[in-house]
Amino acid sequence: MLVDSHCHLDRLNLEQCGGSLAAALDGARADGISHMLCVCISAENRQAVLDIARGNHGVWASAGVHPSDVGDEVVSVETLQSWCDHPKVVALGETGLDYHYTVERVKEQKESFINHLTAGAALDLPIIVHTREAREDTIELIRAHGSTESAGVLHCFTESWEMAKQALDLNYYISISGIVTFRNADELRQVAKKVPADRLLVETDSPYLAPVPYRGKSNQPRYVRAVAEFVAELRGVTLEELAGQTTDNFFRLFKRAQRLPQ
Repeated sequence: MLVDSHCHLDRLNLEQCGGSLAAALDGARADGISHMLCVCISAENRQAVLDIARGNHGVWASAGVHPSDVGDEVVSVETLQSWCDHPKVVALGETGLDYHYTVERVKEQKESFINHLTAGAALDLPIIVHTREAREDTIELIRAHGSTESAGVLHCFTESWEMAKQALDLNYYISISGIVTFRNADELRQVAKKVPADRLLVETDSPYLAPVPYRGKSNQPRYVRAVAEFVAELRGVTLEELAGQTTDNFFRLFKRAQRLPQ
């Protein structure tokens, strides 16, 4: 059993996934992916993400605003808390800091990230963190405003081992995507080897970043198996061992999510 710990099911290229969301989910389940976390990025897609989770067993939702979607008016702590008032919502985010694409909104991004961290601590919900070219500020804000109890995950991790270690020390998890299979990802492969087994997650971030051997195709949840196989080989363990550990990790972090009977 595998979990795709981060995907955007509302954005899948359904033509490449069998023609429908149901076909995409059936394909994932046929490849042993039994649970998925469908991640929200804005107020605009929040309802679509929740509707997908509500309508499909084994699919969970998050609620939040991606740093690239932060506008002039930052979503308040109270609004974020209200968005989580449904049992299918198991996390806040994705939130965080992106200084690569939206550096002109650093102030608003920081305020939004702080609000997510504050709401997560109050609700005992984990935070899904996007970070790009903002290592020091990301860790600083987590340390200052986050909870080490509910904690969270640095998703689609592409940063250094030094940053990963700082996040691990704050009780965060590290999620590895298909980027680990890319030819120029040597530093990330070293990180994937070093992350403690009880803090490791795998994801697709679909429909983006399809892993080898699916490069050039639109990503989908079933391809998390290729990520898991690659990471298992890197770490010198079996796929079954890595799948079991990352699945246990998912349910430990996202406490509201419930395992479906096998």
